[in-house]
Amino acid sequence: MVAFNSSRLTAKEIAALLSDASASEIAAFSERYAEDPRKQVQQALKSAQRRLQHSAVENSRVQAMYSLQRELGGSGIIVGVDEVGRGPVAGPLTVGAVVLPDTPLIEGLNDSKKLSATRRETIAARIANVALAIGMAFIEPAEIDEIGMSAALKKAMKIAIEQTGVDPDCVLIDGNPVHVHPREKTIVKGDAKIASIAAASIVAKVSRDALMVSYDAQYPAYHFAENKGYASADHIKAIAEYGLTPLHRTTFCGNFVKGPRLF
Repeated sequence: MVAFNSSRLTAKEIAALLSDASASEIAAFSERYAEDPRKQVQQALKSAQRRLQHSAVENSRVQAMYSLQRELGGSGIIVGVDEVGRGPVAGPLTVGAVVLPDTPLIEGLNDSKKLSATRRETIAARIANVALAIGMAFIEPAEIDEIGMSAALKKAMKIAIEQTGVDPDCVLIDGNPVHVHPREKTIVKGDAKIASIAAASIVAKVSRDALMVSYDAQYPAYHFAENKGYASADHIKAIAEYGLTPLHRTTFCGNFVKGPRLF
């Protein structure tokens, strides 16, 4: 705990200490400085208390994700599964599968789309450290064109689940029924409700985004680092001007191609 002498601390020093104080330290400061007339002190106290309240709400949200996971998945091994990259016109379809222990809770778990890129990378590193197993699968554009998205999704989920190396008692999947596993359960918006599905969405998103950034160096005209393969205005313009690369899903790009030029 922070050691302090109230008779010697300036308002600036109190504010600095409160900026990263623990819950018990904030309580001690609040009691000691409740009647302090300095405006900076009172503002720092309010800010610290708001941070505590937000932390409590966030912890409750994440705890609920773990609780629902156990409620739906039972007491055995649960694999959470989610995909990213179903909608882009370039790049692979990517599926993650994650097995999480009940503790420790991973702070910040959420639907990957609700997190910034930096936040996703930070949480993905935590998932890698905590997860009991992680599986990943990539279906390349040519195969998506050949077999279609539904079959590609089913194949990718099957591979990702197998890549975890576990025999799950329950497989929780975001979205609608896929019929990829006999013990599958599907949850609409599961990436915001179930801890392991959220983890799967995050590791899949981080992995796929890293791939698309690496492809940007190979095909800089298409702005893959920024658009991640989605049909942004700059991306559509590049397709119209230069044609398709091997990274493009030709069945997705018919409306954008004006000529037959290919790489």
